[in-house]
Amino acid sequence: MDNRAIIQKSLDYIEENLKTELTAAELARMAHISLYHYYRLFQQATGFPVMQYILRRRLLHGIYAMKQGSTKTDAALAFGFDTYAGFYRAFCREFGATPSAFLQSCRARRPYRIDLMKEEHMHVSHKTAARILKHWNLEGETITDIYYEGTGNQNHNACYVGNDYVLKYTTNLGKLRKNGELAKALEDVGLLSATPVPTADGESYVQDGELSFCLTRRLPGTQLISRQLGRGDGRFVGEIIGQLHLALREIDGCVSEADLLGTVRDWALPKAKQALGLSEGFCKAYLDTFTDLYPRLPRQIIHRDPNPGNIIRSEDRWGFIDFDLAERNVRIYDPCYGATAVLSETFGQNDALWLELYRDIFRGYDSVAKLTEEERKAVPYVILANQFVCVAWFAEQEKYAEILETNKRMTLWLIHNFEELKNI
Repeated sequence: MDNRAIIQKSLDYIEENLKTELTAAELARMAHISLYHYYRLFQQATGFPVMQYILRRRLLHGIYAMKQGSTKTDAALAFGFDTYAGFYRAFCREFGATPSAFLQSCRARRPYRIDLMKEEHMHVSHKTAARILKHWNLEGETITDIYYEGTGNQNHNACYVGNDYVLKYTTNLGKLRKNGELAKALEDVGLLSATPVPTADGESYVQDGELSFCLTRRLPGTQLISRQLGRGDGRFVGEIIGQLHLALREIDGCVSEADLLGTVRDWALPKAKQALGLSEGFCKAYLDTFTDLYPRLPRQIIHRDPNPGNIIRSEDRWGFIDFDLAERNVRIYDPCYGATAVLSETFGQNDALWLELYRDIFRGYDSVAKLTEEERKAVPYVILANQFVCVAWFAEQEKYAEILETNKRMTLWLIHNFEELKNI
């Protein structure tokens, strides 16, 4: 099972049982893994030791209960503290502010429910961002929202600070740390990478309530834009993903183990089957072949989101941004994802050109990171696996109805052209 799914079950259980006694040993038993292994997986996924995470969630829910009108004593007792004095001391240690000061600063909001398996969409006002930027002595800089050039969609987890910086924020400190570790490792081998800028106190991250923040420099160069890719550009995309993989192969990073086959078999394909009206025969044939190929596919740390907008090209260097989703997975997931990301942004405009770009992406990748025969056979299956995950995910998000319909049409088109996808 995907390690994130194991820890997500724990997070859901913790959230539902914050008012009861919780122990790491109990959670490890429920996860059917050793306590030592559980501690490691939990901190890897969330950025916090398990008992500190539970404490923070209790404090955040307690302070929110106070904001909603609960007395200080009732809120403290409800979330596991013997006295308000105990709640007060723990709160000051954890958040560096008294409960009263925290309430007055308007930071006592309903706690976000953390979902490791889904993309976050945070709301951080420019006023809040300016307050956080005091840690870098940049509170006077202009703050602007970020929009992806390829789609026009807003980035809900970051904002620009002046002309030179990006402020990133998340409920998952582990994600920021992973991003920073991988960025630093890539910078060390000469690639463009957005490493954290230390605060005035020399820290890499700032914690504010349940949110964690880091500041990075904006990379020189421009993002690739899918609709501007022409003949020959696919090979460049494939080559730089291959070069990225050569660098990531040398990194012993702390990332989650992904189980793409299990995710598709147990969740994505059943949901996609219903949404797309796929036949039982097609689904069985797909799963039979993918199940046979999957154990033989090389695995390593991958970017997990190498869409063109996350690829930066300057005059003499290139690089990647946003390693938030990095994980250990089958390595061909990255070029497959890059190819379908291009299709999603250009679908219906020139699909014959996309097939050419698709083949060139894998030719470019193969010229740098040699594909095995099993990988060549598996590429169309991983392409569809990614689409099944997209369809299943968007089907659960009401606000993405339009994107869901686009992905449904894309997936059916890819199934219709499945034999063409085998020609790489």
